[in-house]
Amino acid sequence: MSEHTTESTAGADAAQAEPKTLYEIMGGAERLRELVDRFYDLMQLEPDFAGIHAMHPVPNDSSREKLFMFLSGWMGGPDLFVERYGHPRLRARHLPFAIGTKERDQWLRAMAWAMEDLGYDDALRVRMMNAFFNTADWMRNKPD
Repeated sequence: MSEHTTESTAGADAAQAEPKTLYEIMGGAERLRELVDRFYDLMQLEPDFAGIHAMHPVPNDSSREKLFMFLSGWMGGPDLFVERYGHPRLRARHLPFAIGTKERDQWLRAMAWAMEDLGYDDALRVRMMNAFFNTADWMRNKPD
């Protein structure tokens, strides 16, 4: 019996040791929806984000939904965007928009602000911002 208990405990410990995805850590679909909505709300409300706001259709319901779907899969949750639209081809989809350092930084600041407003802890914000930076920087397609 002791051996069986040890195996069960070892299995439980292994399951707990598995790293969680950003999607799980941030709280899943409901929290992701809140993040995306706050991000777009800030983009609409704050003059500092006028440059990137102008790149989005009005109303921006479709953009909100696509970002939610993309981030779900990108963060390790359900791959909603791929299931509906296929491969994101993220850079190609953004080539029609002039994206430089200024636009990259506006996007990142709006996302950082949204996470702050929603009370994300510092460690999670840093982890997410590092991931967001790498992708946002790769999206630049115009010289500064």
